[in-house]
Amino acid sequence: MKQILLLTFIFGIFFKAQAQFPAGFGGGAQKSTVTGRISAVILDSITKQPIDYATISLINVKDNKSVNGGVTDPKGKISLQNVSPNSYKLMIGFMGYKTKSVLVTTTPSKPDNNLGNIYISSSENTLADVQVQGTKAVIENKIDRMVYNAEADGTNAGGDATDVMRKVPMLSVDVDGNVQLRGGAVRVLINGKPSGTMASSVSDALKMIPAEQIKSVEVITSPSAKYDAEGSGGIINIITKKSNAQGVSGTVNTSVGTRQNNGAFNLTAKTGRLSLNTALGGNFAYAQNSRVVIVNNTQLNNGGFNNISQDGYSKWSREGLNGSLGVDYDFNAYNNISSNVKFNSFSNGGPGESAFVFNNIVQRNISDMDMSFNNMDWNIDYKKTSKKEGEEFSLSAQLSTGRTPQSFSNTLIPEGATVGNTTIRNNTSKNNEYTIQTDYTYPFSKSSILEIGAKGIFRKIKSQFDVSSQDFDYNQDVAAAYGVMSFNLTKKLKFKGGLRMEYTTINFNTQANGIQKNDYLNLFPSAILSRTLKGNATLKLSYNRRLQRPGQNYLNPFLNDSNPINLMQGNPYLNPELSDNLELGYSTFIKGSVINASVFYRRTGGIIESSLTTTSGNTPLTTYINVGTGQTYGFNVFGSYNPKPKWTLMSNLGLNTYEVFNNASNLSTGTYLNYNIFARSAYGFGKGYNFELFGVVNSPRRTYQGKTDAMIFYGASFKKDVLNKKGSIGVNCLNPFTKDLHIQTVNNSVNASGSVYQSQNVYYPLRSFGVNFSYSFGKLKFTEKKKIKNDDVKQDQQQGGMGGVQQ
Repeated sequence: MKQILLLTFIFGIFFKAQAQFPAGFGGGAQKSTVTGRISAVILDSITKQPIDYATISLINVKDNKSVNGGVTDPKGKISLQNVSPNSYKLMIGFMGYKTKSVLVTTTPSKPDNNLGNIYISSSENTLADVQVQGTKAVIENKIDRMVYNAEADGTNAGGDATDVMRKVPMLSVDVDGNVQLRGGAVRVLINGKPSGTMASSVSDALKMIPAEQIKSVEVITSPSAKYDAEGSGGIINIITKKSNAQGVSGTVNTSVGTRQNNGAFNLTAKTGRLSLNTALGGNFAYAQNSRVVIVNNTQLNNGGFNNISQDGYSKWSREGLNGSLGVDYDFNAYNNISSNVKFNSFSNGGPGESAFVFNNIVQRNISDMDMSFNNMDWNIDYKKTSKKEGEEFSLSAQLSTGRTPQSFSNTLIPEGATVGNTTIRNNTSKNNEYTIQTDYTYPFSKSSILEIGAKGIFRKIKSQFDVSSQDFDYNQDVAAAYGVMSFNLTKKLKFKGGLRMEYTTINFNTQANGIQKNDYLNLFPSAILSRTLKGNATLKLSYNRRLQRPGQNYLNPFLNDSNPINLMQGNPYLNPELSDNLELGYSTFIKGSVINASVFYRRTGGIIESSLTTTSGNTPLTTYINVGTGQTYGFNVFGSYNPKPKWTLMSNLGLNTYEVFNNASNLSTGTYLNYNIFARSAYGFGKGYNFELFGVVNSPRRTYQGKTDAMIFYGASFKKDVLNKKGSIGVNCLNPFTKDLHIQTVNNSVNASGSVYQSQNVYYPLRSFGVNFSYSFGKLKFTEKKKIKNDDVKQDQQQGGMGGVQQ
């Protein structure tokens, strides 16, 4: 009841503020004149290629003063907003081209004016050898984030989101697809919003998204108080491809390979102020054998031993389908409403066979598993702007609902026998999440901006077991409010700081202890100080406090015995992680080259990790615990260099320490060094031919109880533009000289029964070859709308799904 009263109070304040919004933040009447937009596409007059970063100025004809302006995007497009009806001159300028002036007029009855294609000519005397490069940079560096433009990287074709994430600077991805940012846990969003599938397993959710649907990946290392406090390492936001242009436009992508097949289709229809957008994607991975070898040795306190081993394979297939339907309508230049429905359906599993040895007794196990994920996310967003540039009020609501039915069977057959005992397990988890959010931005000036907002999240998780008495219900409600202020201390020194409050209430039931409750209040400050240096260089110092709540797979007490000698179970009594983060960053541009370097420190309390223990029958059991307090020091450097105009070299090196101190045992793991290396080389031969190479190295990963081997991925792609550069066809490969990726994980632990040693060797079939094709039609314009962002739950970062071997 306390959180409901708090949320009601917060939203009451914002609804009162919104009711006064038409008069502006500081009062005064707002003119009723409807403004519109002026849009155009700037092209080279000879090559007909788009001009990227052309400078556009809108000049009032009456007084010859500039009233608006901007630069074109990689497609040569420009859209000037909030233009009052009048007569103007559109001035177009770009280095090496003649400045061009175009007369344009808008009226109250027709406030929008689309000028279509505008051609500008080179100022050089000879134009035969002029080439316009409209390729977007693969990496962009911004004040609080680094952006990886996946659509500009040809090596992504034919993969899924997991393959894309492996090439993003500062990220490390294990073989199951679990992601870390500079050694810390992350919150993964899609278009700024959570997905119901993410609540179950990040690794499985990433496998559902074809790489061809991804426009870019934002790595946010210094989130302000405006963001949910989730993610001790930061936030990852995956932006998918969208379009918003007059008429009909779309893209088609398909890939066929030895490991995986993908298909994606996007279509947009826009007329006037109404826009409809739909997308459909699918993927299918062939069933391939993944070998797993596990050795468990338990030395009991009474002097005895319990030895268990496994050698076998699983032949899993994977298939998924995702789609979305969105509508967007501008009532006028100040009021917009949009809605989007997104669904995901995913199936993962298959048969397997292993030889088990229990203390020298040999048995054969015949297994089968089916893990399904079905999710739907529906959001409605309203946005109101004013004639004051930058002022904005928004109100958003979202419903996320997910179902994860899982079933598996094991038949243990003694040596020499033909039949055995069969065990069948079923579990269906339901995850419903309701969110309402409001935000308001007011610019006192171009450099002084106030942001305030409030949010409520209501989660209900229910897990239904074979036996109804073991059902698990988990309810979590979060009420939040924030305030952020940014301003210039001097011409070169900028500051952005804020405070976020989150009040969390939790209640859940367990079979052993009945209903349990837990309430807590947290404050999350954030601050960024940025200074501009000579030569386009920037120095940044930031601090923020973050939180990591355990997600569904961490909490669910369902005993997963899909592997009888490697049981898994969640822990509903986990506490959230709390971390303090400090970062010093430097970035510069030197003759077209980009250099970004940073050092950071993170202190995290209540770190959540997997824990190896045993059941009462001395069978190995993996669960999750708060292992202790960790300190991490780290360094990251990214560089991009062009030895020649058509040749790009890119590399990223990340280093961070790992150390955890356990308060209960008064023991420390000691300090270990982790690293990840990414390198890329891309070369354009002209006439639409492009070749790329990449490689990724992730160091051995340490945990409180053990270590996982290093992982190496490498690949190449060759692509040719076709159909007047509206399409492309290419080939790609991944780890062509290595059939399987061998990863060993070793864990050691001590419990009440004795000491436990576990060695797990997995051989993943990673080598693949593929052919891909893509085609774009119509006029594309990418836009990003303000959406709800739930970034406050730690997802399954250490195990894929509910355990077992995955490809």
